[in-house]
Amino acid sequence: KVIELVGTSEKSWEEAARTAVDTACKSLKELRIAEVVELDLKVDGGKVVAYRARMKLSFKYDASYQKNWSEF
Repeated sequence: KVIELVGTSEKSWEEAARTAVDTACKSLKELRIAEVVELDLKVDGGKVVAYRARMKLSFKYDASYQKNWSEF
């Protein structure tokens, strides 16, 4: 199964990506691959205020482990 998440950070894209993976690991079993799909910045008043990493994460789907996907 593959889901898409966005991680954010005030410091870097690397930290933003790590945030997405850390969030996914809290509720997914057997996370296998994390792919950075897109990087962007949030700008306010001409200054970068957030780094964002859009990620695709794949994991082993186990039908016996049901999760409410609307939480993502």
